Amino acid sequence: MDGFVTPRPFPRLLGPVLAGSLVVALALPVFLIAGWPLPGWLLGAILWAGAQALGALLLRLPLGADHAASSGVIGIGMLFRAVAVGAVVIAAAASDATLGLAAAAVYGLAYTLELALAFAAYFGAEPA
Repeated sequence: MDGFVTPRPFPRLLGPVLAGSLVVALALPVFLIAGWPLPGWLLGAILWAGAQALGALLLRLPLGADHAASSGVIGIGMLFRAVAVGAVVIAAAASDATLGLAAAAVYGLAYTLELALAFAAYFGAEPA
């Protein structure tokens, strides 16, 4: 249990983000070959790029106990990022279920890989 509560240094996120981006890129030929809706792939790719851009912008702010205000902005911003993506996918699915499902699949697979790699990087690091 101590492994989950011991603080560690903040991991580098470039690798996980690039891996998620690779998933988005590799999904395009899958969509083309399978005949799945390209607008769904495009929406998922745009959501991925937008969420990553917002995350990169937020992570330029200082973190830590000495920076409570900016840490709060980062937390709220990251929550907003997830809610915004979810709202767009739900709105897309309400207008066209296939479009929404395709966008959710592209974004969801990329995000899942990014999250798994970020967790592995964090918990694989030596405790601080």
